[in-house]
This record gives sequence, C-alpha cells and structure tokens, in this order.
Amino acid sequence: MKDIRDRNVEKRKAEISERLANDCHEDQGVPMFSSGRVHYEVSDRIRATGVGGIGAVHQMIRRLKLDRRIDAAVKVLKRHLPYHESDHVLNIAYCLMAGGTKLEDLEVLRRDVSYMDMLGAERIPDPTTAGDFLRRLGEGEIRRLMDTVNGTRVGVWKRQPASFRRRATVDADGTITPTDGEKKRGMGISYKGIWGYQPLLVSLAETGEPLYVVNRPGNAGSQSGCVEWIERAIALCAPVFQEVWVRGDTAFSLTGEFDGWTERGVRFVFGYDAAPNLVEAAERLPGRSWGRLWRDEREPRTGRRARRENTKEEVVVENGYRNIRLKSEDVAEFPYRPGKCGRWYRMVVVRKNLTVEEGEEALFDDVRYFFYITNVNTISKREVVEEANDRCNQENVIEQLKNGVNALRVPVHDLVSNWAYMVIASLAWTFKAWFGLMLSDTADRSAVIRLEFKRFLNLVIRIPCQVVRTGRRIRVRVLAYTEGLRWLLSSLDTTAALRSP
Repeated sequence: MKDIRDRNVEKRKAEISERLANDCHEDQGVPMFSSGRVHYEVSDRIRATGVGGIGAVHQMIRRLKLDRRIDAAVKVLKRHLPYHESDHVLNIAYCLMAGGTKLEDLEVLRRDVSYMDMLGAERIPDPTTAGDFLRRLGEGEIRRLMDTVNGTRVGVWKRQPASFRRRATVDADGTITPTDGEKKRGMGISYKGIWGYQPLLVSLAETGEPLYVVNRPGNAGSQSGCVEWIERAIALCAPVFQEVWVRGDTAFSLTGEFDGWTERGVRFVFGYDAAPNLVEAAERLPGRSWGRLWRDEREPRTGRRARRENTKEEVVVENGYRNIRLKSEDVAEFPYRPGKCGRWYRMVVVRKNLTVEEGEEALFDDVRYFFYITNVNTISKREVVEEANDRCNQENVIEQLKNGVNALRVPVHDLVSNWAYMVIASLAWTFKAWFGLMLSDTADRSAVIRLEFKRFLNLVIRIPCQVVRTGRRIRVRVLAYTEGLRWLLSSLDTTAALRSP
C-alpha cells in the first residue's frame, strides 16, 4: 500500500513539473485565464474537506497521548455531555490550524462533515460552548494544562538526535495585546498608551516552541513575574539538553538570579542598561582594548544581485531630514559585578560611532554604547554580541503567534479566561513544531520548523481530501498535490511507528 501511495505522489509531482516546464515563447492570441462557463454540481455521495492535513496532526497527537493526558490533568467538567476537556482544547487549536482566526470560525468547521469524520467526531463544540469552557478554566487548570503539554513536549525532544539535545536556548520577552473592549476585566494601559494585556512569552529558540505563555495586565512591566516562568523553563530543559542558555533584553537582566544560575551551570547573555557608571567605565578603557566589530553578511539564498538605489535615503537627503548614519562599530569588554551579585561577570560593550546629518550636511558626530552581560567565558566578544542579537528572532515568533496563528487575542471577558485562550491557541504553533520534529530527514525537519504559519497551512494542512468513514477505519484519499504532501506522509509514517494509543 505504501509503495502504491508513494508512486502516486511521484506521478502527481511529475505531472505538475511537466505542466510548468512547458514555457510558451510565442505571442498568445488569448489570455491564459480564458476559461469558459463553469458548471457547479453538488455531489450526493462523495464528501471531501479542504484541510486534509489536520488528520495527520490529529494522528500525531493521539500517538503522543496528549489528549489522554489533558483529560487526566485538567478537571473542569463534572459531566461529559458530550465533550471532554481534551475535545475543547483540541477543537480550538485545530480551528486555528485549519485557517480560522477567531472562535466564531468554529461554526464553519461544524458544517464540514468530512472534517469531523476525519477526527472521528460526531460533532464538535460551537463557538458559544468553546467560550464557556474558557471561562471555566482557572489559573490552576491553566498551569496544569501547560505542564501537561510540556510533559509531552519533553517526550518529543527525547526522540530527537543527540545533536538536537546539545543546547536549549530559553528566550523571554513581553508583548502588548491591544483591545478595543471596555469591559474586559484585568486589562490595563501600557506605557505606550494602549489599552489591553501584556502577555509574557518564554520560548525555546531552537524550535520556536512557546514553553509558557502568561497573560498580564497591560500596565505590567516587560519582565514582571518572569523569574518563576524562566525557572520553570530551565527545569523543563535541563534534564534533556546538555546546556541551557537564557537570553533577554535589558529588562530581563535579573541580576539577583545571576549567581544562582551560574552555580547551576546555566549560561546567560542579557542586554544591560547603559547606566552612567558603565558608560564612564567604557570611556576609561584604553584604546588597545577596543577592536573593530565586523558583522557577518549572510549570503542570500537566491545569490547576490546588484544593489538598487536607496529610495528612502534619497528622500531623506532631498527633504533635508535629520538622519543618523552608522560609520563603524567597536567592541571591548571589562569585568563587572552588579550590586546584587557576589561574582564578577563579563561586560561586553559595543561602541557605535555615528554621524548626525541634515540633508547632505554632516552636523556632528555621536557615540552610543550598548552593553551585554554574560557568564560565558568560552566565546569571543563578537560572539557574545551575535548571541544577544539572535535573541531578536523571538520577535518573529511573537509576530507569528499574533498575526499568523492569531493566538495572542482576547476574545473572552477577563484576564484569566483570555490567558486560557492564549495557551490553548498557541498549541497550533506547538503542533507545527512537533510535526517538523517528527520528520525523519534532518533537512525536512529544519525546513518545517522555519516555515511561517500561513505557509505551513498552505503546504501541509490545506490539502483537499476525500474522507470515507467505515466501521473501524477512516480512509483519507488525497485529491490534490502540494509540495508539503511529502512531509505529511513522512510524518504519518513516523507517528505510525509509535506505540498505538
């Protein structure tokens, strides 16, 4: 059966390649889009769904036994009429994986018979029922849900090769989730004057997985309450990975935790505020302490091309706007002991040499300092700076959770219920990462993990499939070819090798 399946996949791929290879080099008399009248018919027997990839994700979750673990850990419903806790959790996560953007999109899936057949469900919760479930979850249940997911996450990590388990990098950052609602309890106004919430995200840099999502009022500081969740992330990763690193911007320079982390072997790189005493120390450094900081330019995958003219720069010069131009960067380091620490640490400082211009006229030169503190002595000054800058990739993860997955939204009425939604909705991004980690080929694994969420949906999830439900088996027949079909079938083969639920 597998040989026939693979042969059909190659046949579909060859057909597409042949069709796209026939380039027309002669002038065409009619437009390419020139279809005649299109006749629609409604099939009376054959049923299909446009999100056939959900079946592969559901099989992975079943094999990992996440649904059973959720039901065992999260006790909210006294009676299951007819849904269990795992039904509600997976219902919301799968809705977003099917391309939904809000709870109301559940109603579309409730009308998709083939979608429900593929999940083995007679029915799924409607938007009102889903919202009621979110309001029932308290802080304790949300914590247990995150711990349950992370327990399954550790199992996925342990299946990875030793090269994957060499290092875990824990990134932490906060973000603002705005709302126009006026009756959402627990919201606040941020320093930017935006009403809403400010969730904290603690993620694993290597895969982008959100380890912990914590909702907070909008007026909370970026680092508010982060110590508990960073400590939880360290405890989660330490038994699996050889090294654990922690990174964050200046707000997360938790000097009171530095000594304890160092004693436990946790490595860290944080941005540090350019306080007057640090700027003074940097200015006192002798000239020989400084070296030029050269940034590595990454080669574009499409190859280098001739540079185009900088339109923005032309507009700035033409209109005489004030502009700050970077001339060069230098890097140095010196030992530093923060007030709450008993140890000395490396303080790496970057000196940016700037020129302030107005139009084409140079007004004056300026110097700005950027500081980074670390307990790692085995890497160079430039590598410390690169490590700190790589943390900025978490901004991409936040962007994907916000506008790709639509997980950092506030559809319910208070802080805790919206926290529940964020945790459950972020599972869609976690399932994408797990899907990639379950692939056998290293290149495929890396490619899927790096995919943006919408790209993943288009390649892997939005595959038209016919669903035939028999007595003891659900047969899913793929009706169209996509480049992600190979990944989907590979994931199915891997999960099939796991112990049956």
